[in-house]
Amino acid sequence: MLCAQSSIGANILKKYIINKKGFSLIELLIALTILAIIVAISSDTFKNVLEKAGREMGIMSTQMDSFVGFGMLTYDIEHAGYGLPESFRSTISYNEASTSPASNYNDAPSGIPRPFVLGNNTGLNSSDYLVIKSILAATNNACTKWTYITFENKPFPKLWSSSNQNLVNGNRVIVIKPPKDIYSSNELIIDSDGNFYTTFNSANFPSDFSPKNEGERYMIYGVDTSTDLRMPFNRTDYYIKVPTTSSVPSRCSPNTGILYKATVNHANGTLNEMPILDCVADIQVIFGLDSNEDGVIETYSDDISSLTANQIKKRIKEVRVYILTHDGRKDNSYTYPASTITIGEFGKGREFNLSSIIGTGWQNYRWKQHIIVVKPKDL
Repeated sequence: MLCAQSSIGANILKKYIINKKGFSLIELLIALTILAIIVAISSDTFKNVLEKAGREMGIMSTQMDSFVGFGMLTYDIEHAGYGLPESFRSTISYNEASTSPASNYNDAPSGIPRPFVLGNNTGLNSSDYLVIKSILAATNNACTKWTYITFENKPFPKLWSSSNQNLVNGNRVIVIKPPKDIYSSNELIIDSDGNFYTTFNSANFPSDFSPKNEGERYMIYGVDTSTDLRMPFNRTDYYIKVPTTSSVPSRCSPNTGILYKATVNHANGTLNEMPILDCVADIQVIFGLDSNEDGVIETYSDDISSLTANQIKKRIKEVRVYILTHDGRKDNSYTYPASTITIGEFGKGREFNLSSIIGTGWQNYRWKQHIIVVKPKDL
């Protein structure tokens, strides 16, 4: 368009050059005025093109961030409960998260770890705080590896044919005695000194953590590469937070925060935070429950605080996560059609009032509710 409009002005000048010996002052002013108008129109058009491209890039960036972040969340939910003990061989004392609010969801010092713990409406803007406990709920190289040791082959644990699947000497591991039948539970091995974990050794696995009877097989799960364990599992928390060391990106609406995935550090119980999604206004979690344990979901609930670890493993068949964000940055030419959004389903969750929570300008953002539905695999 810019080239076409510029050529019009050039043709006007060319006409005067060919047909006349020169320009009068009035003719020159007319030609310059026409050129100025054309340039002004072209500039506005170009500006509009840039603004539209900027909006589209912002939306695309948000969607890419969502894809990555939601993939992490889905993986953690799918594997909640993996490798968790259901009972302890003897009295146990362990630690967990050391700072609030994470410490509010501890099972320490002696509780059976729950695969899911939920802080219902306890976070930013009354959002939920989701805790997932699992051997796999970490980012180290040891937690994805496992093996076993038998009475007949001790002190040598099973080594896999692919070396990159094997635990490394020095890895911190827990040992689980599997249930002998459907009426018993798996058992965390604890030695005579009260230690609930040991150090992996492929040539001489500790006898206190090895089978005592013929035909027995113990499962060995990697938990951390080299740090002594404060708890016999890994843990990751999901929550919305406004960071204190840096600001929320400028494209985000006021009163939104960042969705974090945070793993509990075995060294001291603090959180290793990883920002996974910007511009988040709310997160709500609803569980599909098989209340009578017949394999069918009978009800949906956003409160599992009364369930034991064993009940959580048996009854939760589905986890639904609702995340409220907006695509792109503020757009004064756009108006969102409603001042409230229902975050959740089945009469659970909450009504999110954009006008009162977000405040001035709420209507100029493209609000979007993301729904993630996951069926846990390892409960």
